[in-house]
Amino acid sequence: MKQDISYVLVTPYTIAKSRTGGVLSRLLSRTDLELVGAQMFAPNDDFVKQYAEQIRSGISAEEILLIADYVEKNLAPSEGRRHRSLLLLFRGENPCEKLLAICGHIHTKPQLVEAITGETIRDTYADLIFSREKPDEVSYFEPAVLTARNQKDANMHLGLFAAFLKGQENIIENIRYSDPSRIEKTLVIIKPDNWKHNSSRPGTIIDMFSRTGLRIIGIKVHRFSLAEALDFYGPVEGVLKKNLAPKFGTRAREILEREFAFVLSEDSARLLTEDFGVECAKDQFSQIIEFMSGRRPGNYPAEEFKKPGTVKCMILVYEGENAIKKIRDVLGPTDPLKAPEGTVRREFGSNVMVNTAHASDAPESFEREQAIVRIEENTLASIIEEYLTGK
Repeated sequence: MKQDISYVLVTPYTIAKSRTGGVLSRLLSRTDLELVGAQMFAPNDDFVKQYAEQIRSGISAEEILLIADYVEKNLAPSEGRRHRSLLLLFRGENPCEKLLAICGHIHTKPQLVEAITGETIRDTYADLIFSREKPDEVSYFEPAVLTARNQKDANMHLGLFAAFLKGQENIIENIRYSDPSRIEKTLVIIKPDNWKHNSSRPGTIIDMFSRTGLRIIGIKVHRFSLAEALDFYGPVEGVLKKNLAPKFGTRAREILEREFAFVLSEDSARLLTEDFGVECAKDQFSQIIEFMSGRRPGNYPAEEFKKPGTVKCMILVYEGENAIKKIRDVLGPTDPLKAPEGTVRREFGSNVMVNTAHASDAPESFEREQAIVRIEENTLASIIEEYLTGK
């Protein structure tokens, strides 16, 4: 069947109110579409004007005009500051129809509160308030999310997004802090185990991190290449050898002594640790690499070594005071079984490897990690261009 791409744009107000996770949960859990791209961006006046004009060029309906006016007034910079918006790309069959159903329609006439069900994203997060004096006049409007009504409009909007995003930063630093020395950045990875099938898990995890009060300033959908995974988790290999090799060696000794009914010498026990134990630790490391990239370490041609892996994750950058500690407190310790109630890993983790998410443990770690995953780069614009070119 035909695969098309459409989008959902999460508005600055929705992001500022930390509703991003809730929106993403609805989008991922209620459709069979694939999330193929995500990017935080800050629209300028020219982009906003063109986007509003494109919206008005579609169906001439009251709802459309209301949205176009909203775009001009609320996506544009104010007081010299550009505002964060989040663009999410979805691919599949009839994406416009499916996304519109989840986002919800906008009612341009007053409704009784009892008539609102909370079924769609807009039912839950949008606001449409009419004047008491003039019942047909809108006094406040916040749509929460924006999306295209049909594929023709979606393709037109996507072309505009791609052209604009090609020259934009992937990290949006639009706040001036009174004491910048107290501000940290930290990197979070929502790991591949959360993306095996469409579910609310990724959005729920983001929602849990939102309790920190930190700001998301960067986001991307990423597939670790084998080279990136080996570089990212390289320091773990030595730790695994140190901590796990003796345990594997001891366990092997116990099994052999029980099976053959004799006691091994200390020299033999030491060799078990140095040989068998180390090999087992190496295998654990290989499993981590395969878990994160979809590919097991081995001899590959250079082009395959750097090729994006077969499993995806989501990478986010958070910013704020004590960002590293705040995120790690919500994340919980490496072993989900030892994590406190209410933490991400206790809620969703399975074991020390399949532990649902990663977070930087120090400023130095953030610097190293963000360089490996090239956080300043985003493939969203190229995904759009490839799709539009192939049509």
